Amino acid sequence: MYVILSIILIFFILLLVCFRMAFYSPGNKRNPTIPNGEIYEKWKDVLLSYRREADSLPFRDVKVISHDGLTLRGKYYEYSPDAPIELMLHGYRGCAESDLSGGVLRSRRLGHSALIVNNRGSGTSDGRVITFGIKECLDVPIWVKYITDNINPNARIILTGISMGASTVMLASAMPLPKNVIGVLADCGYSSAEKIIKKVIADMKLPVAITYPLVRLSGRLFGGFDLKSADCVAALKKASVPVIFLHGDSDDFVPCDMSRECFEACDSRKKLVIIDGAGHGLAYPVAPEKYIEELKNFFKGEKI
Repeated sequence: MYVILSIILIFFILLLVCFRMAFYSPGNKRNPTIPNGEIYEKWKDVLLSYRREADSLPFRDVKVISHDGLTLRGKYYEYSPDAPIELMLHGYRGCAESDLSGGVLRSRRLGHSALIVNNRGSGTSDGRVITFGIKECLDVPIWVKYITDNINPNARIILTGISMGASTVMLASAMPLPKNVIGVLADCGYSSAEKIIKKVIADMKLPVAITYPLVRLSGRLFGGFDLKSADCVAALKKASVPVIFLHGDSDDFVPCDMSRECFEACDSRKKLVIIDGAGHGLAYPVAPEKYIEELKNFFKGEKI
């Protein structure tokens, strides 16, 4: 009996470790200046300039209540009252200000307003669990409703995301969306939570066949979600709005082939833009003019 209890205890501890490493957010509301990682050091000055300029712009704090009672917070940067609005979601373990300041500036160059969102468990929003887009995508329609109820009932809305945020808006593309949503911008998103987690496990030199089932089970037991639900390829087959995919071909975190896979699966009007030499989340800093021109052409003429 003692041996059996010891095995159960060890198994339980392993699950807790997996959950904490993959999904748990400690509730630290730090507001990092730039994303973490060596690849961002080369672009540090550019990213810092984005942050400073975005911080200098007028904005208003906004918040909504999620379907499960969390207070989610963001910032609204208005370009003009009738401008299209980009609803922007950040990446895994990032926050709105660190990941999306460049997006705010880029949106203004396009004549768009921006509402940057702190995902559940991130930045100033409530929550302690990150679900790789599964619960986050359920928050997207709530933010859309906030825009139509409080900013402009006739707003043209573009769902914009980077990294995990991109996968979140891809998942949302298959949901019933109001006619206000005119398209999706997915920048360096993964094709499924399962594939990206398995890739990270392999990068860590851990046995995928053993580790991934533990990670998945920990999400189900302690987070109430199943990683299998975050399948962007399946969602895009039901996409009801145009989708533009952008990805750097030097992305060694989320492989560029994942955007290619998503593009092939998408059943709505679509375009895939590959940015030469761009690492993860760096497509816009590497090629800002191309990025803007591609978006301008893709969304030209989209109406409610």
